[in-house]
Parts: sequence; C-alpha cells; structure tokens
Amino acid sequence: MLADKMEILKESIPFLLKGAFMTIELTTFAVVIGIILGTILGLARVSHNKLLNGIAKAYIEFFRGTPLLVQLFLLYFGLPNIGIDISAYFAAILGLGLNSGAYVGEVVRSGIKSIDKGQMEAARSVGMSYPQAMQYVILPQAIKRVIPPLGNEFIALLKDSSLVSVIAVKDLTRQGRLIISRTYESFLIFAAVAVLYFIMTFIMTRIVNYAERRLSISD
Repeated sequence: MLADKMEILKESIPFLLKGAFMTIELTTFAVVIGIILGTILGLARVSHNKLLNGIAKAYIEFFRGTPLLVQLFLLYFGLPNIGIDISAYFAAILGLGLNSGAYVGEVVRSGIKSIDKGQMEAARSVGMSYPQAMQYVILPQAIKRVIPPLGNEFIALLKDSSLVSVIAVKDLTRQGRLIISRTYESFLIFAAVAVLYFIMTFIMTRIVNYAERRLSISD
C-alpha cells in the first residue's frame, strides 16, 4: 500500500512542479502590476488633488472590500457579457494584479505618511518642486519602511493565487485537484501541494528579510 502511494506521488511530482511554476509566474506578473498600480494609487492618496484622491480611495475601498474570488469571476465570467473576452490566464493575472494594487496602494500611502513633514518642507525650501521632493526625498525613505508590509502582501498574494484554480488556470492547486480526480488520493496530493506552497513562501520570506537587512545597512 505504501509503495503504491509513493509511486503515485512520484508520478504526480512533475505535474505539481509544473503547477508550481505557473503559480510563480502568475504571482510575479501580479506583483509587477501591483507595485506599479499601488505606487500610483498611494501617491494619489496623499495628493492634494481631491479628484485623484477620491478616485484612488474608491478603487482601494472596492478591491479591499470585495472578495478576490468574486473579482476573478467578474473578470472571467462577467466581462464576456459586455463583449470583452479574455483568457483565463490573463483574467488570473489581471485579477491578482488589480487586487494587489489596492493593498500596495495603502501600504505606500502609509509609508509616505510616516515620513516627517519636515522632510518635505526642507526639500521645498531648497527649491525642489513637489514631484522632485517626492521622488528624491520622500519616496526613498518610504520604500525602506514599506518593504516588510509589502513582503507580507506578496506572500499572501502567492497563497491567494490558489483561487485562480476555479477559473481553470492550471496552477499548483488546480494540478493537485486534477491528479486527485484520477487517483482519489486526496490527503497525499494535497499534502504535497501544501509542502510546495510552504517551500515557495519560505523562499520568498527569506528574500524579503534579505532585502530588509540590506536596506537597513544603507541607513
């Protein structure tokens, strides 16, 4: 019996690894979207422009206040009803990225707000414009402070990416479910899936910790 289970696991590993690489790929693209979008949203949230601030706030409130699963359904199943057809793969990346952007936006806003107001005043007093002060004085300091919460957000995003399996994207979770449908070895396969998720999050945690240490040295 044990030998049979080990043989099933051995045959399943290549498919699970393929799913793990898909999970990493989706998360990587989503992180890029989240960083770009979140930085824009964070800057808009601290802007004195009421329109930009309001739009950013509404976006963040919507994506933080609704389940990621519903957002994925809205993109993959809802958009075709208004004539916009997108693949499950693109819907997964877009859904994860848009959702991540909302959380990153709040992290960036908090990081900027944590910088003493005197920093901005000092930069403006030496002739810098507001964008220049933000680019060269405020943001470099804020980045160091937001690395830990951003790291936690991206680790959470990697785990949340398992939800894309419901729209038939063959990530790690989906591959595990497909194998179980053939072998009926639920505990064995889901245990292997859990181990692979743990390995990925463990590595990401170490990378975040290393980046945090490097930035602290440069202070």
